[in-house]
Amino acid sequence: MITSVQNPRIKHLVALRDRRQRDADNLMLVEGYDELSIALSGDQPVELYYCMALIRQPAQMALLERVRLSGAELVEVNERVFEKIAYRDNPDGWLAVFRLPRRELSILKPGSNPLIVVVEAIEKPGNLGAILRTADAAGVTALISCDPVTDLGNPNVVRSSKGAVFCVPVAEASTTETIQWLREHGLTTVAATPQAKRLYTDVDMRIPVALVLGAEKPGLSRAWLDQADISVQIPMAGRVNSLNVSIAAALMIYEAVKQRA
Repeated sequence: MITSVQNPRIKHLVALRDRRQRDADNLMLVEGYDELSIALSGDQPVELYYCMALIRQPAQMALLERVRLSGAELVEVNERVFEKIAYRDNPDGWLAVFRLPRRELSILKPGSNPLIVVVEAIEKPGNLGAILRTADAAGVTALISCDPVTDLGNPNVVRSSKGAVFCVPVAEASTTETIQWLREHGLTTVAATPQAKRLYTDVDMRIPVALVLGAEKPGLSRAWLDQADISVQIPMAGRVNSLNVSIAAALMIYEAVKQRA
C-alpha cells in the first residue's frame, strides 16, 4: 500500500492532470467506478489505484479481478493519498491510468447516413463533456474536436461526460483537415451562428450532415463561416444573445434526431 503523498508514482499521477504531461507520456486518467467500467469496455488500463476506505459498495470489488485479468497493475493507496490523486469531489476510491486512444480522422467510419458533430476550439471541459453525453444519448455517429483548446483526455472531460468520451467515436483535427474530411465523405455542413437568418429547424437534417458549433464567446471562426454549406441560428427572445454551447448542441442534435425518426 502506498501511504505517502511524496511517492514518485503519486506525484506522476498528479502531473497527468496537465495536458503537456499527458501528451508527453501518452497517458490519461480515468476516475470513478462508472467511468472506469465504461472505459474498460473498449480498452485496458495500465494501472489501477484504489482505496478500500472509500469504496462504499461491496459489489464494486469485482472490478479488481476484472482489471487484474486484463494485465494491469493494481496499486492500493490509503485515504490521504487517494484524496491527493483524486480530481473530483467526493471520490469513490477508483482511479486508473489509460493510454491515450488514437484521435485521427482516419479512424472514423461515417457509415451510410452519418450525423456528425463538430466543435471548434471549445475551452471548458464541462461543455465538451456535456456535448459528448448528448452525442452518446442521441446516437451521434462521431464527434470531431476541431482546433481543440481542451483535449479529449482532460480528466474533467472524462468526468463531465460520465464516460461518454469512451462511447462516442471521436477525433481531433485542424479546421482545414476537418473540412476536407467532411467534403470527401459527402456531408453537408450546418454552422450555428447568431448572425444567420435561417432557423436550425428549417434545415433538412435527414441527409448526411455535420453540425458545427464554436466556442461561446468568439463563435465559429471565419474559415468555418465561409466554408459551411448552410448557416443557421437558434432563435433568441431574451436579452442574452447566445446559449451555452452544450445546450445549443443538444437542441441541434435532437432536431436531427426528430427529423430522422
